[in-house]
Amino acid sequence: MSYSIKLSPLELQILKIVQTDLPETLTPFKEIAKQVNLKEETVLELLKKLKSEGYIRRFGATLRHQKAGYSQNAMVAWYVPRSKVENVAKTFTSRPEITHCYERKTTSNWPYNIYTMIHATTKKECQKIIKELSNSTGITQYEVLESIEELKKTSMQYF
Repeated sequence: MSYSIKLSPLELQILKIVQTDLPETLTPFKEIAKQVNLKEETVLELLKKLKSEGYIRRFGATLRHQKAGYSQNAMVAWYVPRSKVENVAKTFTSRPEITHCYERKTTSNWPYNIYTMIHATTKKECQKIIKELSNSTGITQYEVLESIEELKKTSMQYF
């Protein structure tokens, strides 16, 4: 099934701009408004309308963790019993060092069903966070997959 959406040329132009990095300024939407010869309020209202209509799901920041000093990163695969998934996930996602938390299907030779991405400034700090998470949840079966190199980090481009 395909869906057809009708966007005005102005809406499309603004969406093309906001799907990329926002201007590095205290007033990014004012800068965007200048690019399309509108007032900042008009751009903000248009974006609010597109969000309320479901064309935009969210605005989010992407942390370039290496540039921010978080050079130690690890994906941790956890085996969490089905009955504990919801509570354990709440504990994991409450930690600011965790940027991603996913549930995945298991296989016969890989029982891990919850994956977290942990960012820290040192390997020792990363290991400490993992130990704290294990202790606070009682989950002791996990595998640490350390990042070696970031190969790609881009946002989706729709237009």
